[in-house]
Amino acid sequence: MSAGGTGSAGSARSAPPRVLTVAGSDSGGGAGIQADLKTMLALGVHGMSVLTAVTAQNSLGVQGAWELPAEAVRAQYRSVVDDIGVDAVKTGMLSSAELVETVAELIGGTDVPAVVDPVGVSKHGDSLLATSALDSVRTKLLPVATVATPNLDEVTQLTGVRVESEAGMRSAAAAVLSYGPAWVLIKGGHLSGDAVDFLTDGSEEHWLRAPRLDNRHTHGTGCTLASAIASGLAKGESVPEAVAAAKEYVTGAIAGGFALGGGIGPVDHGWRFGAVGRFGGGDA
Repeated sequence: MSAGGTGSAGSARSAPPRVLTVAGSDSGGGAGIQADLKTMLALGVHGMSVLTAVTAQNSLGVQGAWELPAEAVRAQYRSVVDDIGVDAVKTGMLSSAELVETVAELIGGTDVPAVVDPVGVSKHGDSLLATSALDSVRTKLLPVATVATPNLDEVTQLTGVRVESEAGMRSAAAAVLSYGPAWVLIKGGHLSGDAVDFLTDGSEEHWLRAPRLDNRHTHGTGCTLASAIASGLAKGESVPEAVAAAKEYVTGAIAGGFALGGGIGPVDHGWRFGAVGRFGGGDA
């Protein structure tokens, strides 16, 4: 664990594990920084944030995005890590090569697990990563990742490998692993049939299956999954343990996803607290 100030006084309890998300803001509250912090709260860790971009976003899509300067991202990161400390880092939207390289350098100098969600497009198909940044993701960010969590579109974007069925997930994983992450989780949510994900470090393999739920309100699933994995790693879980627990949590959150606005609603980050029942969502 990284050292950091405790700020404790009197009988104050010790702080829970600390997880830092480096990602963009979703003004609609379903994905990005907002989803990350909700997930971390639900899983019993202390969430902290480094904002990389501001988006104008709702259930219908992304109407605008404004990237923060690299110096602002660096200052936020150092401010948090140098004082509070951190037990795991999770990355999300890093829209430019400069931001990717800045964040990769920061993570590389922080000796804690890092979960890299190589966000390329939003749930609505809006591009969130400049084409010019792809090489930086491959050569700078993926090599410092403990776990990379690409979906099938992001696999294609990064490696050129197209996955049409479960059988193609091994080759997709090998292609991503060639860029240097310790583990890769290939998310098969876009395939038909069960929701199947494939986790491997190149030798050890884990297939994670869950029933495909009939719920279109799935905004924020990728952010939520990566944040849940980071939360598990911060608690000291192994990568397979953290990923399995995260898969279970996200499956429940998807079951509780609810309508919001006129488009795709968010998953329910608070489903374990009874929010599903309160709002009339599906059973978890």
